Amino acid sequence: MRCGRRMTNVCARFGLLGSLILTVGFTLGLGSNQHVGFTFLLPAGSTECFFQTTARNDNMEVEYQVIAGSGLDVGFTLISPTGHRLVSDFRRSDGIHMLDSTEQGDYRLCFDNSFSKLSEKMVFFEVIINSQSSASRGRDEWADMAATESLVGYKLEDIRVRERIKKCLYPCCSYYSTPNHLVSNCFMSFSHLHQARIDFVHQHLERSRQVQAVLRAFEARDRYLLEDNLWQVSFWSCLNLLVMLTVAVTQIYTLRRLFDDTRRVCT
Repeated sequence: MRCGRRMTNVCARFGLLGSLILTVGFTLGLGSNQHVGFTFLLPAGSTECFFQTTARNDNMEVEYQVIAGSGLDVGFTLISPTGHRLVSDFRRSDGIHMLDSTEQGDYRLCFDNSFSKLSEKMVFFEVIINSQSSASRGRDEWADMAATESLVGYKLEDIRVRERIKKCLYPCCSYYSTPNHLVSNCFMSFSHLHQARIDFVHQHLERSRQVQAVLRAFEARDRYLLEDNLWQVSFWSCLNLLVMLTVAVTQIYTLRRLFDDTRRVCT
């Protein structure tokens, strides 16, 4: 296939255009999700509540985990803005709940430790809001900016090589004969292609970040269990050692007392 030096410059320009579109997509297409993670101490015999504002038809995902504390369990309740109890867990160490919000307002997340009168709990939880309205709005804004030719600083109408563009560039451009149609179609094809890839990468990055947060919580809980087990093993080992030393000293003292006769023997 013969493209020549001029076609090499054209292909390079389209490659630069694609990279700029990718950058714009990462800048404008990643604001559709809200992610909140929090770790707090829940005092013994008390209940703590948090509020999350959610719009109608948004998807909410709530995940919690008890990191430290006796029993590693709490009660969890999710209450709608109108006061309806949507989720209720009793003495659970962790939980994941997903629901579609049918009401707009402040959802209440309550953690209950009233059953434990002596031990406080360390609780980690995260709330993920997938907003459909902000996602569509972000895509529309991205499309508006991607359609602006002044964004990349190149006048694509100056490309004069029509037939060679049809042979060397994107296959979908072969149906058009005028430079305006050709450039516009190729530009929008690049836009849709990169937007789909950006959305795909963004979803996987968000999921990876969420999984890493959960894994950090698991690691914190495992570390707490290991440290607690180490303290118990060390305490009982020292106690057993002290008992053994006490018994040994007592036995030696008792044996010496048996053979210690201070009475005089007449010969």
